[in-house]
Amino acid sequence: MRPLLLLASALLGLLSAAPATAAAPAASPYPELAALESRIAAIGFRLTTANAAWCPALQPQFGWIWGDPRLYAAGRRAEALAAYHAGDTDAPYIAAIAPHSPADLAGLKVGEPVLALGGTPLPPGEGSDPFARIAAAETLFAALPPGAVAQISGAAGHVTAVTPVPGCATDFRVDARDRPEGAADGRLVVVSGGLVQFATSDDELAAAVAHELAHNILRHRVRLDAAGVDRGLGKQFGRSARLFRQTEVEADRLSPWLLAGAGYDPHAAIRFWTRFGEREGPILFQAGTHPRWRARVASIEAEVRAIDAARAAGEPLQPPLITDPPPLE
Repeated sequence: MRPLLLLASALLGLLSAAPATAAAPAASPYPELAALESRIAAIGFRLTTANAAWCPALQPQFGWIWGDPRLYAAGRRAEALAAYHAGDTDAPYIAAIAPHSPADLAGLKVGEPVLALGGTPLPPGEGSDPFARIAAAETLFAALPPGAVAQISGAAGHVTAVTPVPGCATDFRVDARDRPEGAADGRLVVVSGGLVQFATSDDELAAAVAHELAHNILRHRVRLDAAGVDRGLGKQFGRSARLFRQTEVEADRLSPWLLAGAGYDPHAAIRFWTRFGEREGPILFQAGTHPRWRARVASIEAEVRAIDAARAAGEPLQPPLITDPPPLE
């Protein structure tokens, strides 16, 4: 079983007891996940803060990704927490910190539990979703007013003052799926461990993350909901498929500009999506919600040419669609 598939099973508590003749236990998958989260924390912080001037909705960015012991099956919780140096805690903790981010500069450490903000305990989260408490904490910190200093209470009553910086309104998360996938829901970008591993460099990984971030910047979930799309089986057909496909094209077009704005190589988007499209050979069924990969690469190439031309002429970069996206209809 591949490490990330092993981790996915462990997160759900589905690992069966090992037989008496089992081979030596596999290496723990949790340090690998922690390393993937560290990469996403750094890339997400850089993309959101460097492109803040282009984003219509902003939030405080701390440069972290959250973890929670409730994500792990009881039998493997101690093993998982050890990978983050989190110790024996039931509190949410910091799973990754971007270098030179506000969290880093304030002296916070990976594995540090977070108990309260400004003396108010973190909300417990609602429902049975193991991510509920993380989502509640992310929402709480995102709602801080501009310029506010966050007084973060950790273990043993220790309080750390962190001054966040403005960035595009998005948080980031990594899950353990082995298949290379990403998603955006308006406030959150989730990428799979398989997607992180598929990228051959941080520039390529940033291209995948920038595509999902573009969905949030362009308010695609809100716009699709306002257009009344079918999110069930019907999304693959007719008007709903066409509108979903339109949002994918828009995200493709914006993503290389976000790369350029953050100092990544926009040509990496061409390389990544070409490899992504070729990874499984000819596809018998093309999802109606996405353009064919050659078409999406062509639209990205057009934007990269525009970026190169603007740079050659010494002109400022002006990304498309942000201020006046076309209607979904």
